[in-house]
Order: sequence, then structure tokens, then C-alpha cells
Amino acid sequence: MFKFKRDEKRNLESIPVGSLGMIPLESCNELGKKVDYYLVKWRTEREHEHKNSLAFAGYQRNSYIIASKAPRFGSGEGKGVLLESVRGTDLYIMVDVCNYSLTYNMSGHKNHMSPDDHYQDLKRIIAAVGGKARRITVIMPFLYESRQHKRTSRESLDCALALQELVSMGVDNIITFDAHDPRVQNAIPLNGFETVQPAYQFIKGLLRNVKDLKIDADHMMVISPDEGGMGRAIYIANVLGLDMGMFYKRRDYTQIVDGRNPIIAHEFLGSNVEGKDMIIIDDMISSGESVIEVCAALKERKANRIFVFSTFGLFTNGLAKFDEAYEKGHITRVLTTNLIYQSPELLDREWYISCDMSKYIAYIVDTLNHDSSISDLLNPVERIQNIVTQYKAGKLK
Repeated sequence: MFKFKRDEKRNLESIPVGSLGMIPLESCNELGKKVDYYLVKWRTEREHEHKNSLAFAGYQRNSYIIASKAPRFGSGEGKGVLLESVRGTDLYIMVDVCNYSLTYNMSGHKNHMSPDDHYQDLKRIIAAVGGKARRITVIMPFLYESRQHKRTSRESLDCALALQELVSMGVDNIITFDAHDPRVQNAIPLNGFETVQPAYQFIKGLLRNVKDLKIDADHMMVISPDEGGMGRAIYIANVLGLDMGMFYKRRDYTQIVDGRNPIIAHEFLGSNVEGKDMIIIDDMISSGESVIEVCAALKERKANRIFVFSTFGLFTNGLAKFDEAYEKGHITRVLTTNLIYQSPELLDREWYISCDMSKYIAYIVDTLNHDSSISDLLNPVERIQNIVTQYKAGKLK
């Protein structure tokens, strides 16, 4: 099943908030099972002086997943159903709004589920809980409507509205990954909102799959593909001790194509990249056109190998352009996470590396259930430096 290599469970001495319960929606089923595996493993092995007290009733179980379903009528309307009691539980609901592989029938037609469908199913499950849970935390790796986070004309503010709607339904905390703009949490200033960066998992994935990297400012550089991603690039560059550069997108604001102003050119700001390995880091790959253009521009400047880190690999226009870029040598590897649906075709690609986030989510859930701080999980500087030290010493397995 899932490999468990070494003892990495956290030393949590506090009393849990309530009996732990997880509801991974069908869109997040596989990831939820992996998270559950780690939680069961750790809690079976963990010793605690109050383990036999009433506060720890149900602490050790064969699974923390609470069965649920979201069936649909022939008209396409749906409902949320819980198959077990959730009264008094500390509930964690997981949803992947980007899982387009799921379908449902509507008046005899097969529909692929959209982000709107997944978001509605999330609300249905929360409604089915009916306020009986002690606390509700929503784990939504790709934040619903996160690219519609600010108003530039007469348009809707969908992400802010969704956050306020979830809070009004009784959600206490929202955990997301690499939010397009974390400032959207201003819409719910009195509730918990955490945006988590998978920087450690990216670096671990790269170091375990590429064996001849020279991690210093003379041989490697971090690139932000646009001005919006500067924070991610600065963080990685500072932790690894590398220089950084950035591209900014010159757009034609006189026209709109596919809902956005088309990009005329990518202009580079930074030092000489010749002969250096490049790490390009961004929050998502949508169609991929932008990042492929950035890779080509770096190759024109005689960069060496190019590694692309992206939290969410949407690949909305397919994989053909990435295959072509790989064949041309413009891209060496692309690393994205399993936080959203990954197609079998993507997982089979030679240029692709998947970064598993299940253990990280399990750490967060386990820690929050004990009402302990997750500060060290949100800032993995020490873990990154440890794994880089192991890599340089040739001890990384």
C-alpha cells in the first residue's frame, strides 16, 4: 500500500479538541486515504500519559474517515448525505475543486464536474453536518475562485463571497495551499485562514530525482515568471542561498482574448543566467503557454537545465506543448503536487515529477486536532536546510 519509512510522528502532549473525523469528498478520495493512513499509523504508535482517559476516547481507530456521499437526481440536482454520526467531532472536510475526471448524469447527458459543482457538494456536506460537529475545518488545496480575488471593473468578487459563505455555514478554519493572493483572507478577518507553501516538498522532489545539482549561486538561480510570484521565488532563493531573477509580462490592454489581456512579450530582470540551472516557481500551470515562453526565453539567454515548480498542474490545454518543450530541451523536469487531480497521462510523462503532500496534510490535521501550533510546519526552513545538507554529503536516499 503506502510506504512508511521512518518514525516522523510529532510529539503532541495536549488533549485533542474532539474526536477526529475526516470527510474527503469523492474529488479528494485518494489523497484523503493517504492522509488517513498516516494518522492511523502515528496514533497507533504514539504514547501519551492520558491515553486511557475519557478525553482520548476514540483516539486510536482503524480509520478516521467518516463515510459520506453526494448523490444526484436525474435533473442534475444533488444532496449531501452523512452515513455516520459526527456529533462532537473535530471535523476536517477535504475537497478538490479542480477534479474534472468525475462525471454525473443530467437529463440523460454526461457532465464533467466543474469547480462550481465541487463547491456546491462541499456546502451540501457542511449542511448535512447540521451544526453537530464541535469544529469544522475545510481543507481546500486549490482555493475556489482564487484567481477572481480582486475587482478591476464591474465584476464579481467570487473568492471573497465563497469564503464568507463557508464561514456563515459554520466553518471555523480554512486551509489552502499557495493561495493566488493570500490577502483574500481579509474577507473573513475573524476566522482561521492558512495558506501553506509546499517549498520543502518541491526541493525534496528535485533532490531525490536529480543527482548532480550544484546548489550555490554560481551554478543555480531561482526565477519568478511574473511579478505576482516574487514572494515564492525570494523565499526559495533565500533559503537555498541563490540569486533570483524575474520576468514581467508586457500585455496588450487594448483587447481581451479568452477573458484576459494577451501577453506581447516576457521581459527579464536579473543577472546573467548563462550556464546556470534554473528553478522557475509559480502557483499554478494553467494552459502552460506562459511558463513555456519563459523557459524558451531563458534558453535564448543560454541557461542550462530548467526545473519548473508549480503547486497546481492544471494543464488545461493538454500536455503536447510540454512534450515539445521537453524534446527541444527547454524543460528538464516539471514538478507539481498531488493536491489536485493528476491524469494517468501526466503521471506517465518522463519529464514529470509528482510531489506527494499527504504526509504534510496529515501533520497539519494531527497537530490542529491537538490544538497545537503549526508554525513550524508553515515555515520549513530547517527541514529544507537539513535535506540540502544530506544531498551535498551524498546521504540523501
